[in-house]
Amino acid sequence: MAEAEPYVLAIDAGTTGVRCRAVFQDDRPSIASYQEFTQYFPEPGWVEHDAEEIWRAVVDTFNDVVNQAGLPRAIGITNQRETVVAWNRRTGEVHGRAIVWQDRRTAQHCQDLDHAGHLATVRALTGLVLDPYFSGTKMSWMLQHGVPRSPDLALATIDTWLLWKLTDGAVFATDPSNASRTMLFDITTLTWSPTMSEILGVPIEYLAEVRPSSGRFGITATSELPLGIAISGIAGDQQAALFGQACFDN
Repeated sequence: MAEAEPYVLAIDAGTTGVRCRAVFQDDRPSIASYQEFTQYFPEPGWVEHDAEEIWRAVVDTFNDVVNQAGLPRAIGITNQRETVVAWNRRTGEVHGRAIVWQDRRTAQHCQDLDHAGHLATVRALTGLVLDPYFSGTKMSWMLQHGVPRSPDLALATIDTWLLWKLTDGAVFATDPSNASRTMLFDITTLTWSPTMSEILGVPIEYLAEVRPSSGRFGITATSELPLGIAISGIAGDQQAALFGQACFDN
């Protein structure tokens, strides 16, 4: 492999498109490539994305930046957070479209959970409220509407989908900034919550391993991209923006 250039390649998989950007360690201006993807509105209040189309946008913009800037020293991923993808980790088959964070189809489910007295538990364990914005009820809806249950089923956010594709299926992981937006993550123990798993009917075995946001997640192993590049960080877009704007004390 050619010698890496002094930059990190940031993959920003947002709500309307993917942007890859080379952020140099020296004073060179950054280099970016952007590609939009399709928004689907199959019913009033429903919003969906094609996970494979998002991946294609990553491949295209990633390779565009590398062609201009050379190979990066590392890759970081940031993403729209609550959007859920379902796929089979053995075959790679995606089960339907991703349900986007804006989607409101599970509003009644959230009301039912509130009426059943679960709001206090949700707040105490996850720090969230009962709202279809978050991933948990989207995952529950998928399981109730045809997504096949199997030991190989993955229910995950966009960061995990992209990491899995980048590593050619070798790594199934997420970080706390994304996990904490699912309504399934215990923000005290920093682990998946068995209680929330039971309340929402989403088995923990379908969820990704939670790792620290900064660290070596794996290396690129797909033939669609340069091989062997370290994937060294994941953070949801809002949390990543805090660091991008230097909103920290030390």
